[in-house]
Amino acid sequence: MRFYTKTHKHYCGIDLHARKMFLCILNASGEVLLHRNIATSPETFLKAVAPFRDDLVVGVECMFAWYWLADLCAKEGIEFVLGHALFMKAVHGGKAKNDKIDSHKIAVLLRGGSFPLAYVYPPEMRATRDLLRRRNHLVHKRAELLAHIKSTAIQYNLPEIGIDLTYEGNRKEVDQLFPDPQVRKIVQVDLAMIDAYDDVLKVLEPDIEKTAKRQDWHALMLLRSVRGIGQILGLVMLYEIHDIERFPTVQDFASYCRLVKCIHESNSKKKGTGGAKIGNAHLKWAFSEVAALFVRHNPSAKKLMDDLIKLHGKGKALTILAHKLARAVYYMLKKNVPFNLEKFLATA
Repeated sequence: MRFYTKTHKHYCGIDLHARKMFLCILNASGEVLLHRNIATSPETFLKAVAPFRDDLVVGVECMFAWYWLADLCAKEGIEFVLGHALFMKAVHGGKAKNDKIDSHKIAVLLRGGSFPLAYVYPPEMRATRDLLRRRNHLVHKRAELLAHIKSTAIQYNLPEIGIDLTYEGNRKEVDQLFPDPQVRKIVQVDLAMIDAYDDVLKVLEPDIEKTAKRQDWHALMLLRSVRGIGQILGLVMLYEIHDIERFPTVQDFASYCRLVKCIHESNSKKKGTGGAKIGNAHLKWAFSEVAALFVRHNPSAKKLMDDLIKLHGKGKALTILAHKLARAVYYMLKKNVPFNLEKFLATA
């Protein structure tokens, strides 16, 4: 974890909400110069900090509404830092907690060099990343509807639906398998929603692909040189990683992908593991999918997988393979070279 350690004349801690934001501005000596609840708007914010613009840094806890403030500070030439929510224990662990107290704690963490940093994703790729995340959310909802149709057949002890409902042509007569008219109506509703999702995704996916090729076509092609990384997984990795240079070491990258367990020790004794929720859930999912697809599409990789299964079992073997693939992707992007299957298998 990195901390913000620069020194300034003024430190502004903000407890940010959708409609209100509580500001606390400290000077270099720790004296409170401003402590006020204001409306969440660019004009109000700039008016409040105007007397303290000389060497000012603004710190905000990472939550869903920080985009506009980061962009405003960049435009106005104000230093902006984003706090990692899961590491700000001083804010969440207090006996008393409210917006006024939280804003003061954020300012104190900034001044004391203990402000845990999160990545401020640049605005030029931010909207496309969010659009891709929304696309994945819709695909998961579509999968839930497909599973619900099959579970409905099981619920009424009907013959198993032996066709792949993913394809539109296989779904045309599936509602006729349900004799009860009300149950048939349930299935028809599910099918109608699946068709609606398909219409949206058919338009959305080519648009995201076109934008990605315009923004970083070379990195996308490097990622897709790995067998198992296709259209969507390549896009997810491209937008969730963004810039590989922000990870100083391969261990930092693997940790960000949630592919390592962090051991808790005290007095040289292991107390368990933790930090499973710290990192990028989208990259964790992507590399887990790639590990399964990598074995499926690489006959030469099956021997490696069989050896890992003998040592660790199937579940852990897939996690280990995902970790190895993440390390390979890190060095590919660092060195700007495509994936080398022979070298990967020899070193893995």
